[in-house]
Amino acid sequence: MSSLHADRVVRRVGGRTVVDGVTLALRPGETIGLLGPNGSGKSTLLRLLAGVLAPAAGVVTLDGRPLVEVGRRATARRVATVEQHADTQTELTVRDVVALGRIPHRRAWSPPTAADTAAVTEALARTGLTGRAGQSWHTLSGGERQRAQIARALAQEPLELLLDEPTNHLDIQHQLDLLELVASLPVTTVIALHDLNLAAMYCDRLLVLSEGRAVAEGTPAEVLTPGFIEQVYGVRAEVTHDVGHPVIRFLRPAAPDGSPPNRSVTSDAPTGH
Repeated sequence: MSSLHADRVVRRVGGRTVVDGVTLALRPGETIGLLGPNGSGKSTLLRLLAGVLAPAAGVVTLDGRPLVEVGRRATARRVATVEQHADTQTELTVRDVVALGRIPHRRAWSPPTAADTAAVTEALARTGLTGRAGQSWHTLSGGERQRAQIARALAQEPLELLLDEPTNHLDIQHQLDLLELVASLPVTTVIALHDLNLAAMYCDRLLVLSEGRAVAEGTPAEVLTPGFIEQVYGVRAEVTHDVGHPVIRFLRPAAPDGSPPNRSVTSDAPTGH
C-alpha cells in the first residue's frame, strides 16, 4: 500500500518560492503524471517526495510519519528515484550500476547477500538487460542507460518510484518502450513529463504545476482541455479522444495579419498504443 503524501509543501531557493503549498497523495499502483512548463517546480517536488530536499513549510509523510523522522536510509528502502541525467567517470558494468540500488539494504562494507543478488538479477530481467549485465555502462545507448537506471531503482525493491523526465533526449521508439516498462511495474509511480500526449497515454492521474503551484489535478480527460492547455502553456490546441485517452494537436500561432494558420502540429508521440 502506498502512503507517500505531500501536504501543502513549500520550498524556497534564494528567496524565491519554487514549490508553493502543493498537496499530493499517492494511491496504490497508480501512475501520476507531473506536468507543467519549465521552472514550474516539478523536479523540486519530486525531490521533496524523495526526502532529498526538506520543505520550508508543510510536510511529506511516509506511512503517516514525516520523512525527517523516517530517515534517509529507511526512506530509500521504500522510495526510489530516477533522475534526468546519470553519468559516472568510474568504469562500471551494468550489473554494478544496478547493484547500487541495494545500498540502502546493506551495512557499510558488507558483502552482497543472496537477497541482494536475487534483487539485482530480477531487476535486470524485468528491464530486459540480463544480456547486458557484464557490459560497460559507458557503451550503452541513451535508452539503455535509462533502463539501467530504472533497474537500479527496482533493485531497491521500492513501493514508490519517482522519475524526473526520463524520456528526455530519447527517440520516439525508446520513449514508448520506456513508458511501457514503467506502466508495467508493480509500484506506485510519479513521473514528470513534458509531452502531453505521452502523459495522456500512460498516466492514470495528472498533477499540473505552474509557477510552483498546483493548478489542476485529475484524469487526463479532465485536465487536458484546450482552454487549460492555453492557460498553462500559452499555446492553442485541439483535443480529441482515441482509445480512451485525449489526443492533443497543437495549433500554429496566427499569422501577423491575423489570418488563421493553415497547419497544426502534434507532439512527438504517436496517438495510440
